Amino acid sequence: MSSGFEDRLKQLESIETDIALVVQHAGKVILELSKDRPVEKQIDSNTKTFAKTLEAVEKRLMEQINYLSQVSTGQPHEGSSYSAQKEAQMAIHRLEHAKTKLTEIKKTLTVQ
Repeated sequence: MSSGFEDRLKQLESIETDIALVVQHAGKVILELSKDRPVEKQIDSNTKTFAKTLEAVEKRLMEQINYLSQVSTGQPHEGSSYSAQKEAQMAIHRLEHAKTKLTEIKKTLTVQ
């Protein structure tokens, strides 16, 4: 595995952990609201933490989506050699096509 790929996986794992935290904070808010006498300070604190963590998750997920969009469209981007690999593969296909055409021309010339 390449270092860039491992970094992306670690980032996704971190996002996954933060998503679990978002759910926990939402659960704490709901639990506090379900009490006969909810503590407003607890609700505010957990709501703010929920919103802050959710915002961070959204930002980081958008970064991942943007990265994947760049990869899938072949745009240059940091940490990936996808574009270069794609160009090399296309060059190999062009070379094979040229070889085939030259072989056909050679056969045509030897038949005449």
